[in-house]
Amino acid sequence: MRPVQPSAPGPLAQLPLAKNLRDRRFQALAAALLLAVLAIVLPPVPLTRSGVSVLAVVDITGSMNVRDYALDGRPASRLDTAKAALRRLIPELPCGSRLALALFTERRPFLLFTPIEVCAEFAPLDGAIAALDWRMAWEGDSRISAGLHRAVAMAGDLDADLLFLSDGQETPPLPASGLPPFEGKPGAVRGLIVGAGGYALSPIPKYNDRGRETGFYAETDVQQENRFGPPPADAEAREGYNPRNAPFGGAAAKGEEHLSSVREAHLKALAAQTGLAYAHLDGPDALRAPLLAAATPRPLPGRLDLRPFLGAAALALVLAVFLAGAFSARAASFTPSRMS
Repeated sequence: MRPVQPSAPGPLAQLPLAKNLRDRRFQALAAALLLAVLAIVLPPVPLTRSGVSVLAVVDITGSMNVRDYALDGRPASRLDTAKAALRRLIPELPCGSRLALALFTERRPFLLFTPIEVCAEFAPLDGAIAALDWRMAWEGDSRISAGLHRAVAMAGDLDADLLFLSDGQETPPLPASGLPPFEGKPGAVRGLIVGAGGYALSPIPKYNDRGRETGFYAETDVQQENRFGPPPADAEAREGYNPRNAPFGGAAAKGEEHLSSVREAHLKALAAQTGLAYAHLDGPDALRAPLLAAATPRPLPGRLDLRPFLGAAALALVLAVFLAGAFSARAASFTPSRMS
């Protein structure tokens, strides 16, 4: 019997195009071309993220210049450490989160800008925080309670949570009656009070009208007692007491208001009064966890840009094709030829 001859390949199979279509290198390059085109024309994908909206209020009063922290092995002020903590916080927040920035001095916060997106506007946010300086203060007083109450109201108007960074030192000190009343609703605005500073008393740097440090504040440079309102309970036992002419006594008040430490008990009392949380600023990396625990998770609109991933995948396929060809050629050069 005549052996059956295999049928000849069809005309399509003889074409170079059909052979190329079955070549894995060709398929990889075609896929890389498709990914490159998508990387050019594909817009960012809209999505909803869980983020936060925060008003950060930074105390820039004189006691925030106390150097009781260390940054990069060097002494650093409370203000510099608070700024470093904020700058490290921003890239740790989910994209879509928003941050507003305000200064505090005297008795009220001053809003620099309303909440802006932390990823798209990272550069101006970081630059604004880096530029914060104690010389921006318009008054020397530091009425923390009044400033915090107004900051809570400001955060409510912005529909944001509050991040209030301060050492808590009231200048002048609070009167004997204690905390002023809080006119808002406790807990209506969520957020975090962050106490800046060490627990040991430290001298407060003193500057001249040109901004040059000239030493430290002495006891006689600082008001040691608030003598407005009713006198304290021990007033009658003071030297020179007169209920009409000297209800606080006849001698000058003495105290440690010219020295500074974080007034944690006072800040915790303010946190309880306003319904905010409290945390101590242990260093520049200490803000993310307590803020996210205290803030309100918000569904915020965001965008996911797939173009960098598509471009990287296209480049990886092209490199894989050329590297595979190079390795194949190198392996062939080492294969011994057969003896005829």
